[in-house]
Amino acid sequence: MFASFMMNTWIVATVVAVVAGCVGFFVVLRGATFAAHALPLGTFPGAAAASLLGINPLWGLFVFALAGVIGIARLGRRQRNDVATALTLITLLGFGTLCLSLSGHYAQAVYGLLFGQIIGVSTADIPPVLAISLAVVAAIALCVRPLLLNSVSPDLGAARGVSSAGMDLVFLAILALATAMALPVVGALLVFSLMVGPASAARSFTSRPFAAMALSVGIALATVWAAIALAYYSDWPIGFFVGTFAALAYAAARGWQWASARTGSRRLA
Repeated sequence: MFASFMMNTWIVATVVAVVAGCVGFFVVLRGATFAAHALPLGTFPGAAAASLLGINPLWGLFVFALAGVIGIARLGRRQRNDVATALTLITLLGFGTLCLSLSGHYAQAVYGLLFGQIIGVSTADIPPVLAISLAVVAAIALCVRPLLLNSVSPDLGAARGVSSAGMDLVFLAILALATAMALPVVGALLVFSLMVGPASAARSFTSRPFAAMALSVGIALATVWAAIALAYYSDWPIGFFVGTFAALAYAAARGWQWASARTGSRRLA
């Protein structure tokens, strides 16, 4: 499990979990789970396009993620956010279908991008992943207070000079970078579960924003590390374990919240 060929996976998965925990807090706070689900599905065909061009698939994911942000942001001005997200997803998936049909030797890589892969992380993938993760964390650190204010109360944020459209664009850009980075490890179908599950569980444990963000990162790390270990010994897709543990974390948090509420009611009675 800690062999030399697995170290790249441990490093990248740890970075992905930290970023997913931070970004996932804002995904849950803003109720943007549909965007967190749609962007990975819309960006994974970028890897197919990159394969046709003979470049690193990560850069294809990055370009398609930015295309998704631009599409959602521009269409969102004329349509509801969920409609804009769906239209953008349809467009990207349509183009991705064409790329996949032109590349018949890409089936195994597509499976890895959909469900995640445990030994598919190379040393060449580490520098861009670290660079993107640092960019995401820096963006969150710079915009954390206006982003929090806009997420909790857009009207109050506008009254204090926080642009709602600007914050929406910043959030989508951060989400796109995070999903493009996490997709090769976790998989497009379950990358959003790493963002939504731990963050939802953390918000059930505490209402303090920074404590919830830190707890979300901790749960995401535990989820990814346990998923890697079990995927290594079982040879099952890592995405399956990530989704399962994320759901269990949320279920445990809701159970704890319910038990706490009952205990409080009994004390009042």
